[in-house]
Amino acid sequence: MKINNKKFFVIILLMLGLNLQLSAFEKVGTTSFQFLKVYPGARANAMSGAFCTLADNSEALFWNPAGIARINDFDATFNYISWVLDIKHFAFSAAYNLGDWGVVGLHGIMTDVGVIEETRVDMIGVGGLVNGMFNPGLTGNTFEPASMVIGLSYAQSLTDRFSFGVTVKYVQENLIYQKADAFVFDGGFLFDTRYKSIVIGASIRQFGPEVKFIDKNYPLPQTFNIGVSAHLFSPEDPLISTIEDHSLLFSYDIIQPRDYDQMHSMGLEYSFKEMIFLRGGYTFNSDQEGLSAGVGLNVDKYRVDYSFSDYGEYLDSVHRITIGFELN
Repeated sequence: MKINNKKFFVIILLMLGLNLQLSAFEKVGTTSFQFLKVYPGARANAMSGAFCTLADNSEALFWNPAGIARINDFDATFNYISWVLDIKHFAFSAAYNLGDWGVVGLHGIMTDVGVIEETRVDMIGVGGLVNGMFNPGLTGNTFEPASMVIGLSYAQSLTDRFSFGVTVKYVQENLIYQKADAFVFDGGFLFDTRYKSIVIGASIRQFGPEVKFIDKNYPLPQTFNIGVSAHLFSPEDPLISTIEDHSLLFSYDIIQPRDYDQMHSMGLEYSFKEMIFLRGGYTFNSDQEGLSAGVGLNVDKYRVDYSFSDYGEYLDSVHRITIGFELN
């Protein structure tokens, strides 16, 4: 099927126009549920989150739910994130193709903050010197804050080139002093132009009502992505040159969060025989995120991915591991 060039350029113009509108309303503010901004997926994060158009397995549930429409039968992933300050995140995702009925998906995320020692101002110095130091306010009690996400998704291919997806998530954060929860929505679409392997996509994540903590309401960390990707080199229909057994995939996302200025992410993925993968990416206009890199291995129906993300001088580097498999 040949691409209709007029439709293609109309879509590009609409994307650019929407980007201008987003830029006009850039703002920085305070949002709730910050743990929702920690996205699983080693492959995606190795490419600095420039993943809106690349999601093609159950990992898509974290980035663009339209991506699960590409699943032929069943796919599942398990994720581990070694976050900053010894915080850990665990996540899973699974999606199943129902044929003409579309594709359904389920995912979950759990945050392990660890054990925190309770301190109070009125306990400072109580007990006198201990090991040569005054009590900094420790009461002897401990607590464990936690957060979790459970989501259900649906995706459908309306044509062989266009697909959409939606997600409803129940999210909860327990800060011990107060607990809050909400229903949150994601949505997205993918459009395969069938021209030089170019794919266009968009997604909105964390859309929903404000969350109340104590006596104030705070908006969710809503994020809007527009992306485009294409193979620079590949065995079939590349932008530049055809090369057997080797491919180089380029991806670019415009990211508009609610609580920060507009960011831009670029990613590259080199693959040899669709088995060995080397990845890298960079996020522009971010106080924390910058360079990222990773590797991947696909053998038969199984895959293992690792990513490293540099979070600057003052925060720890972040490491992610993803294990996935598919059944046909």
